Amino acid sequence: METDSALANTTAGQYLERIDIDWLGLKTQMEEWVKARSGALVNQVVGAAGSLAGGVISFSIGLIFAIYILSGKERLKRQASRVLHAWLPRKFGDSLIHVASVCSRTFRLFIAGQATEAIILGTLCMIGMLILRIPYAPMIGALVGVTALIPIVGAFIGTIVGAIMILTVNPFKAFVFVVFLLILQQIEGNMIYPKVVGSKINLPAIWVLAAVTIGGNLGGPIGMLLGVPAASAAYALLKEATAEREKSNIHS
Repeated sequence: METDSALANTTAGQYLERIDIDWLGLKTQMEEWVKARSGALVNQVVGAAGSLAGGVISFSIGLIFAIYILSGKERLKRQASRVLHAWLPRKFGDSLIHVASVCSRTFRLFIAGQATEAIILGTLCMIGMLILRIPYAPMIGALVGVTALIPIVGAFIGTIVGAIMILTVNPFKAFVFVVFLLILQQIEGNMIYPKVVGSKINLPAIWVLAAVTIGGNLGGPIGMLLGVPAASAAYALLKEATAEREKSNIHS
C-alpha cells in the first residue's frame, strides 16, 4: 500500500527521471540508422523511377516503330521480296516468302479474333454483373476482357482476381460472380468464340496448351499470347510440307 501511494504521489516528470535511459546515445543510434537506410531507400526509388522511365521510353519507341512499319508495309514487302529474289536462290526465296505470308495471316487472324472475343466477353461480363448488382462491374469487366486475350489460362486469372476483389466487399456476391462467369465462359467458348475466330486457326487443343505453357516460360504473358499463333503457323507449315512430301513419295 505504501508503494502504491508513493507511485500515486510521484509526478510524471519525477517518474521519467528515475528511468535510466541514455537519450543522447539513443538519438545518435537513430540518426545513424536513418543515414544507413536513407542511401538504400534513395537507390531503390531512383532504380524504380529509372525502370519506369526506361519502360515508357521503350514502349514509345516500339509504338513509333510499329506505326512506321504499318504505314509502309506494302513498300517494305516489295523491297524484301526483291532482296530475297536477288540474293537467294529462287526456290529458297519463294519458300521464305511463303513462310512469312502464312505467319502474317495466322497472327492477323488470331489477334483480331482474340481482341474481338475479349471485347465481347468483357462487355457481357460487365452487363451481367450490373444486372446481378455485383460490385466493381466496370473494373472487373475490363479485367476479364484483358485476361481473355491469354488463351486457356486467361479465363481462370480473371475469375480468381475478380472473385478476390469482390470477396473483400461481399463473400456471397463473390460466389455468385464465380458461378456467373463460369456459365458465361461456357457460353462464350461454345457459341461466341467459334463464330468470331472460326476455324481459321486449326490447332488441336493439346498443342494450344503446349504453346501457352512454353510461351509463358519463355516470354511471360506476352509469350502466352503470341505462343498460340506461332504454334499455329508452324503447324500449318508442317502440315503443308508433310502433304507435299507424301505426294512426292507417291509419285516416286
